[in-house]
Amino acid sequence: MVEIPKSHPRYWSLYYREKIIEGMEKGMTAKAGLIAHGRGEAFDYLIGEKTIEPAERAMRAAVAKLLLAKHPVISVNGNVAALVPKETIELAKALNAKLEINLFYRTEERVKAIAEELRKHDPDVELLGINPTRRIPGLEHERGKVDEEGIWKADVVVVPLEDGDRTEALVRMGKFVITVDLNPLSRSARMADITIVDNIVRAYPRMMELAREMKDYSREELLAILEGYNNEKTLGDVLIHMKRRLAKLAEGGVWRKKTLE
Repeated sequence: MVEIPKSHPRYWSLYYREKIIEGMEKGMTAKAGLIAHGRGEAFDYLIGEKTIEPAERAMRAAVAKLLLAKHPVISVNGNVAALVPKETIELAKALNAKLEINLFYRTEERVKAIAEELRKHDPDVELLGINPTRRIPGLEHERGKVDEEGIWKADVVVVPLEDGDRTEALVRMGKFVITVDLNPLSRSARMADITIVDNIVRAYPRMMELAREMKDYSREELLAILEGYNNEKTLGDVLIHMKRRLAKLAEGGVWRKKTLE
């Protein structure tokens, strides 16, 4: 990775950008993944590069659903493996969920590279999707392949940074789909049952905290959280947050405040 001075005002943004580039160099991340990451950065600017209340609400509902699930599965693609490999493993453990490598641009080389990256953080981690034998109905070619013991069997699937076409196909299969997507207007965001509009580098650590907090909740308490959740309203609230924030910035001025000498 290119060394970035921690004094740089955009240190963390540049750091994760380099992680994505490193992921491509390792063979994990597809070229299209770099474009997707850049698009996400733009939406992160719009929400203020922080976890907002609608995202917190969605994460709490997502964790409740995952704790209630019989066969929860967390999908891992190249961007996820590049950005949050350790956090993904820890989240799966906290939720007693399986991990499945599931790729839009699937090649055996990419699957191997992602598996190697995850096993650096836990050599004993169980990974599904290495040799998938099932196919999501309606999805052609490699992108539709899933593991029989993973996504095929799952009742709840977390598909972060996902393709909207596959999200919709999973919903058609009867899966309860949770996505993490910084773009509230994306097809994935609109098709999922629960959409967490947040940066995955913030969302996964927070979801781990919630899993530890909520693991002792009764079934009735978890169901009450879910019953009080409305994904359409949550997405609408994200857009309202963006609108208000942009209006405030426009009124207050976004140009430099001091004249450069």
